[in-house]
Amino acid sequence: MITTFATALNAGLRRAMDDDPKVVLMGEDIGRLGGVFRVTDTLQKDFGNHRVIDTPLAESGIVGTAFGMALRGYRPVCEIQFDGFVYPAFDQIVSHVAKIHYRTRGKVVAPMTIRVPFGGGIGSVEHHSESPEAYFAHTAGLRVVTPSNPADAYFMIRQAIALDDPVIFFEPKRRYWDKAEVDFDAEAMPLDRARVCVSGTDATLVAYGGTVAPAITAAKIAAEEGHSLEVVDLRSLSPIDFDTIAASVAKTGRLIVTHEAPVFGGLGAEIAARITERCFYYLEAPVLRVGGFDIPYPPAKLEKHHLPDPDRILAAVDRALAA
Repeated sequence: MITTFATALNAGLRRAMDDDPKVVLMGEDIGRLGGVFRVTDTLQKDFGNHRVIDTPLAESGIVGTAFGMALRGYRPVCEIQFDGFVYPAFDQIVSHVAKIHYRTRGKVVAPMTIRVPFGGGIGSVEHHSESPEAYFAHTAGLRVVTPSNPADAYFMIRQAIALDDPVIFFEPKRRYWDKAEVDFDAEAMPLDRARVCVSGTDATLVAYGGTVAPAITAAKIAAEEGHSLEVVDLRSLSPIDFDTIAASVAKTGRLIVTHEAPVFGGLGAEIAARITERCFYYLEAPVLRVGGFDIPYPPAKLEKHHLPDPDRILAAVDRALAA
């Protein structure tokens, strides 16, 4: 079935709610409106306002309430309306949600999912195009995942909700309208496993979320120029499937990592360090990173220059191949 990313998420949420009456959705405007991006459209009508709850505009309160519900046996799914709005809930997430399992020596779990539309590409204003994934990936006790296509959106949201671990579920908002074939009866791959989207032999491109599509486009352009690039979609940002990346780099000898977040302190730095440690004798060039610039997110008219695109990715590929 051909479906959009947003519709696939909606179908995944609906399936999770059908399967478990303890799954409850919470967030600003997710009920009657169906969410800013219509991801929760019709769910309140079908499941009632006791399971799809329109909350006040108070992210700390949303996450704090969901945390209490999780401790009482529910599986709450919070929607943070935009990435930049997650910061008021940061203390709840990193100080309490992430720590409860360790604090109680494994006796208490917090099975909750926090959905966060993230990244740029929609021409929005300040606080609406952030990439805060590194903050949460740095925090022990949280799983951090991000689908890049409709099929993964459907299966990964269901897997996240079913886990007893708290999950930060980043949704690349510029992909909400992407369409692709989804086999709703297919077997899902493990949530923490990276996927090789394009096979190649000359260099490895690692991407996630909104940058997977530009990486695939870059690989297609490179193929026309006689270069074979392998594209790896991380899918999970914590934990990271370093085995899949390392196996690819052992084959290609080169690695370029791309993400929308600023390069400094981004996940690309951790990947570069780990792969350099594990694959030093396979590498034929330094690991390169392509990301956002080290600036506050720019105005909409300038964001196309800020976001990694196939041209910037291919420029890095040229540098790696020339080494």
